Amino acid sequence: MSERDTDFEFDFFEEPETREAQPRERSLRRPLGPRGPRGPRRPMRPATGFTPLLRLVGLIAFAILIVVLLVLWVQSCQEDQRQDTYRAYITSIASVAEESQRTGRDLNEALTTQGIQPAELQERLTGIANQQRLGTNRARALDPPGPLRDAHAAAVEALEFRVNGLAGLATAFRRTADSQEAATAGALLASQAERLVASDVIWEDLFMKPAGAELRAQDVTGVEVPASKFVQTADLASTESMVRIWERINGAQQGGTDAGGPLHGTSIQSVTVQPSGQQLSPGTTETPIVASTDLAFVVAVENTGDNQEVSIDVTLTIQQSPPVEKTQTIDLIDPGETAELTFRNFPSLDFAEPRTLRIDVAPVENESNPTNNSEEYRVSFGVEE
Repeated sequence: MSERDTDFEFDFFEEPETREAQPRERSLRRPLGPRGPRGPRRPMRPATGFTPLLRLVGLIAFAILIVVLLVLWVQSCQEDQRQDTYRAYITSIASVAEESQRTGRDLNEALTTQGIQPAELQERLTGIANQQRLGTNRARALDPPGPLRDAHAAAVEALEFRVNGLAGLATAFRRTADSQEAATAGALLASQAERLVASDVIWEDLFMKPAGAELRAQDVTGVEVPASKFVQTADLASTESMVRIWERINGAQQGGTDAGGPLHGTSIQSVTVQPSGQQLSPGTTETPIVASTDLAFVVAVENTGDNQEVSIDVTLTIQQSPPVEKTQTIDLIDPGETAELTFRNFPSLDFAEPRTLRIDVAPVENESNPTNNSEEYRVSFGVEE
């Protein structure tokens, strides 16, 4: 080969340099010139999870409201039930208290019955004691609200004192029926009557007061704690009074012999106007009286005889048209004692002219001098200027 041949270059075998194709960037250009009309836009939508969240919050609030209302309703029902429990108990114990008070009046009537025989009195006392025992059992069976249990226990204790006192009186009258010792018999009777007096103290101090305070603390309305006054005659438990009762009853057994002496009788001691304090004078002397809602007349009657007197009716009459007439009873009055009766409530009085006020005391059995059992007083009524 010639030299020329060796200088040949085989260029067609060589590959040209490769170059990566560069991506072409498209430029977004706004068309020049005036803008055309815009197309409708889509409304903005809240985020996908917002609406369910609002619904959940609303449901939770509603559920809380229902729970709160339910709790309030339950509390209201419980409060009504609690107050109903208190009211039901007070109503039940009030029935027992009223019945026991009637039993006390029965005792007073038995002890002040003129001419009653010892055997009859013992029988009546036994019946009264049994009646009180039934009431005590009724009270014992009651189920008071928890805060009233101590007060209820005191009420039951007071009723038990009454049962024991009544039974003790019946026994004492039976044991002393043939005795000649009036003082000893009176002391024995008084010791039993003291239980009856104590029962009134227990009822008032240990039942009424704490029970009333508890009702106020619990805001219980519509009921009141009942009173129950058993002893109707203040001097019933005194030895002197019981001696007189024993003598009168056993005197009736002996054919009506007066144990204290032969004299029987009463006398009007005074008539006093309240609240002014004026004392009326019998006869024609006129006393001007201011009529008010507080007007009252206090009539004092003395036992001027030697014996205990019982069941004495005293009548006050204002002679007008129509007349005003009121009557009260002195249950028991011992020799030398003075009993006072207060007459109230005079809604219809005649202001036209002076009137006569008359007091009449019913004569007692075998009264020696009944002429002093009535008095008349001249009065005129007016109003305060």
